[in-house]
Amino acid sequence: MQPLKDRSALEALLAADWAIQDDRDALQKTFRFKSFVEAFGWMTRVALHAEKMNHHPEWANVYGTVEVTLSTHDAGGLTELDVSLAQVMDKLAG
Repeated sequence: MQPLKDRSALEALLAADWAIQDDRDALQKTFRFKSFVEAFGWMTRVALHAEKMNHHPEWANVYGTVEVTLSTHDAGGLTELDVSLAQVMDKLAG
């Protein structure tokens, strides 16, 4: 997988509260839900998409909060897979 070349989709994600992680080429976002069940349901829906993409997020869940980091480890940074999965996450969070 090649590093991300077209940064226009990345700019749209940054405008939607994603951020570039300070210490590596990775995207981060915190999603907040009303309850643990809503957060876990969202994670389950994302997991189904991630499995189909064979691209899995780094994430942590505490009650209604899910902290996400996306990076393509075998490419050493951001790729189109990260942008695509971030877009799916935003869509599913609605």
